[in-house]
Amino acid sequence: MKLQDLPTGGKYAPYLLSLVILGVFLLLWSAATRVPKFDPTGKDDTELMMMEMNGDIIRDENDKFINNPEKLQTIPGPGKVYQTAAEELKNPFTERGTNDHGIGLLVGYTLKRFLIGFLLATGVAILLGILIGMNKVLFTALNPFIQILKPVSPLAWMPLLLYSVKDPFMTSVLVVFMASLWPTMANTAFGVSTIKKDYLRVSQMVELGWFSRFWKVILPASAPAIFAGIRISFGSALVAVVPAEMLLGELGVGYLSWIEWNNLDISGVIFAIIVVGVVGFIMDWCLAKLASRFTFTEA
Repeated sequence: MKLQDLPTGGKYAPYLLSLVILGVFLLLWSAATRVPKFDPTGKDDTELMMMEMNGDIIRDENDKFINNPEKLQTIPGPGKVYQTAAEELKNPFTERGTNDHGIGLLVGYTLKRFLIGFLLATGVAILLGILIGMNKVLFTALNPFIQILKPVSPLAWMPLLLYSVKDPFMTSVLVVFMASLWPTMANTAFGVSTIKKDYLRVSQMVELGWFSRFWKVILPASAPAIFAGIRISFGSALVAVVPAEMLLGELGVGYLSWIEWNNLDISGVIFAIIVVGVVGFIMDWCLAKLASRFTFTEA
């Protein structure tokens, strides 16, 4: 029997498998972070009293001693993270103080920086990539510089950017811009430079103008490469914006993660990580749907 002949389990099988994997992960996480049972054997009342005063043990609702989970310094389990999430999501758009904003507002701040930097970089990268890709001499001359600058971490630019613009918000936007620029530019230039010559010959035969040729031939033909670069840039930008907020002290999901760490609230840190992942997943899904409307597959 070949691999492709194995039963797939129907249309919803992948989603059911995802739920099973999630359930197994939560069970393993809960088991690994379970607080061990306290054993008072061999300890007299004085020792137990001292342990209670030090906070090593506490009393449960039945007035029995149990280990204090706060003192064990273990990673919080899914139950604790769920309680933190429920508390954070009660009033997601409330401002309780200068640096105490709801998670909905913090996500909005992060998305604002992300979208401004990402959209600006995408527009510049596509324009420059098309110009570079349409000129072989320019492509050959600039390609080494693009390949040198592309692997540089966007956070490496942050000290220089902060020194130049002297504004934390604009610095975070420019960090996202630098993270998004190079992958899209490189992929766009490559996609344009590898367009089938038959497409260009046909456009010349039907006497299309430069703008019509660009809009009806060059852009659609290079769209798969362009969107591949955009998705790479998207991931790089999302990875960059969170640590930029941490280092710059700007309100956002990254700032929440850093504040929770300073407060030693590890469940809050995990919640912030989950928020970043969920927001990134939703945005990437939307980007994939958008890409499917503007790309095609050759027969």
